[in-house]
Amino acid sequence: MNSFAFRRTKFWRQAMHTQTAAPPGTLEAGQTSFLQILTLFLCFLVVAADGFDVASVGYVAPLLRKAWTLSPAQLGPIFGAGLFGLTVGSFLSGPLADRIGRKRIITISLVLFGIGSFACAYAPSPFWLVVLRFATGTGLGGAMPNAITLSSEFSPARNRALMVTLMFCGFTLGLAFGGGVASLLIPYFGWQGVFVFGGVFPLVLTPIVWIWMPESLRFMAGKARYAQEFRRVMKRLTGDENTPLARVMPEESKAGGTPEGAIGTLFSPRYRVGTMLLWLAFFCTLWVYYQVSSWLPMVITSAGIDASHAARVGAMLPLGGTVGSLLNARLMDRLNPFFVLAGSYAIAAISTALIGASINEPLWVYVSVFMAGFGLSGAQTAANVLVAGFYTTAARATGVSWALGVGRIGSIIGSMTGGILLASFQTVEAAFGAFAAPMLIAGVAMLANGWIYRGKSSADA
Repeated sequence: MNSFAFRRTKFWRQAMHTQTAAPPGTLEAGQTSFLQILTLFLCFLVVAADGFDVASVGYVAPLLRKAWTLSPAQLGPIFGAGLFGLTVGSFLSGPLADRIGRKRIITISLVLFGIGSFACAYAPSPFWLVVLRFATGTGLGGAMPNAITLSSEFSPARNRALMVTLMFCGFTLGLAFGGGVASLLIPYFGWQGVFVFGGVFPLVLTPIVWIWMPESLRFMAGKARYAQEFRRVMKRLTGDENTPLARVMPEESKAGGTPEGAIGTLFSPRYRVGTMLLWLAFFCTLWVYYQVSSWLPMVITSAGIDASHAARVGAMLPLGGTVGSLLNARLMDRLNPFFVLAGSYAIAAISTALIGASINEPLWVYVSVFMAGFGLSGAQTAANVLVAGFYTTAARATGVSWALGVGRIGSIIGSMTGGILLASFQTVEAAFGAFAAPMLIAGVAMLANGWIYRGKSSADA
């Protein structure tokens, strides 16, 4: 690899590290500590609970339509309410996490969306389900961005992309697990059983997270109110509560401050263009993902396939995303990550368009949905990893949360307009061709960012 290629593949890291030996007990040491593994595993479970909840409405939509005699357009607000709540929660959680900590926001989120999902099982009407889905989404909005931020901050820079990607596989596996659970619960408990399961899991996870998950050392550093907790986490990590932060996180001493504040950093001269292009890509990605994931079960059942089979086909989307995200993580260590994502979006656009053509072909619909997830969900996971390392430490939680917040706006549009597009086009093939169009925009945005920030680290962006 030439020096130019090396520089540009490492642009998103907070510091430009080589893989030389680091002092034992640091996050850059050769052996990953138990606390790092525990943190990543707990974040994995958090985003898995998030993924299951997000998928639940799509899997029960055919049953809701039958139980309450709803048209596809009337199902739109039920899809959109949860996503609108996610948007609100994302924009609120980032700045709040920079004030009270990542762990606290994650814990609060688990409680709120666990209670909300459980309550959805007892919604007496579509109106109340819309209200409860919004409340659930508001609580849910803080879980994913802060899990991404925390796992990024506890991962060594030398393989941060891979470790955060492995953690985020919990989300895609949660989506896929949702399809399997739905296919088992629906025949016995109806749509209510899916929501009950989606509420119980995060509530059981909450005390485990509160007791065992560490708070971010970077967040607590230099804050008197967290001094005692900082020492406890440092002791768990190194065995010595008085270990200096610079020894544990060598890049911390090189990271610049953010005099503009977290929000101001996102729009500062060095980040402004990158922020807007990243937001455009997030917007388009989640637009298409939620359009496809929300309406695919309905399209499949309308073709005469039962709800359980539709859930299994839908599970191919996140499973493909899991494979795609792992491959993207490896490629991002060797190539310009923006260009890797652009290629992933190209695969997503082609595969999404092919779903409509294969909807009546049992084998090919599995393949096309899997490949759509490979490109689409794989790109979104990689984008989460990218944005977590793109901004400085003090702005990271806000940067991740607000990028996802903008993406959630796209998801609202996608979930609510899917039925309109399906009704507007004469064929399913044409509708899925329209579904794929925003992926081309996302790919162009990533190519532009890759060109603008070529050869630059995040500190020089």
